[in-house]
Amino acid sequence: MARDPYLELGVSRTASAAEIRKAFHKLAKQHHPDANKGDKKSEEKFKQVSAAFDILGDADKRKKFDAGEIDADGRETMRGGFGGGGGNPFGAGFGGRRGGMGGGEGPEIDLNDLFGDILGRNRGGFGGGERGGFSPKGADVRARLDIDLEEAIKGGKKRVAFSDGRTIDVTIPAGAQEGQTLRLKGQGSPGRGGQGDALIELAIKPHPIYRPENGALVMDLPITVPDAVLGGKVEAPTPDGPVTLTVPKGSNSGAKLRLKGRGLADAKGHRGDLFARLVVTLPDAPDAELEKFAETWREKRPYAPKRR
Repeated sequence: MARDPYLELGVSRTASAAEIRKAFHKLAKQHHPDANKGDKKSEEKFKQVSAAFDILGDADKRKKFDAGEIDADGRETMRGGFGGGGGNPFGAGFGGRRGGMGGGEGPEIDLNDLFGDILGRNRGGFGGGERGGFSPKGADVRARLDIDLEEAIKGGKKRVAFSDGRTIDVTIPAGAQEGQTLRLKGQGSPGRGGQGDALIELAIKPHPIYRPENGALVMDLPITVPDAVLGGKVEAPTPDGPVTLTVPKGSNSGAKLRLKGRGLADAKGHRGDLFARLVVTLPDAPDAELEKFAETWREKRPYAPKRR
């Protein structure tokens, strides 16, 4: 029996969805099996916080748990009806020897089997078939998957490892979004009513070149002083491979060149734009001729740059 999921994640019962997600991510990262090789306690803790987040991270399940309709394991609770006492037409609770059909002592009856036959268990009877009170579906399992920016744009395949030792190959859709959750049917924990699902939350890793800004993708593109003054052709990286750009004559640092359709993709796979922000860059090593030219320029052609 799992303990209270609120206690497991260390949050209050009034915690927001964001607070619950933040607490889960912190604990999952701390106790993930990959970071605690051979540590059984951390592995067990990872399973417990994952199970707790399966309840509290799902708005519908959380509502049912708070209302006492499911327990900390996600199983539906028996309330009224056949629960016992006055609501039980067989007298004592399930498995009891008193209060049988004749009212006296009688042979012990497996009421689970009896009720399963009467109520159509696994055939869409009372309680909705397999997911009724007698055959709950297994719990969903959750995992976080870090993907590259290029994988988010173009899609791909990744392998996810779970705490129970299983690995699953996941197809990343083109246009994957930060925080998007992929549901893999029947890849969760086993249960009498069938296996639960695997929920994979995607996180896009920071990129060393590109950064998102206002829905577009932006990068800094170093250019030489001669290219800035005279204009020229430069090679620029993109998520789809390098391309050649034309730098306009008299370009300053901060000017942006637009690369249409080379940026981020939306959920439908439509590509946005990539902007190359020009950065006029001096040579790494001191250059005597450049220094002499600059001295002459400063003396004979001084100017004051304007704030842009």
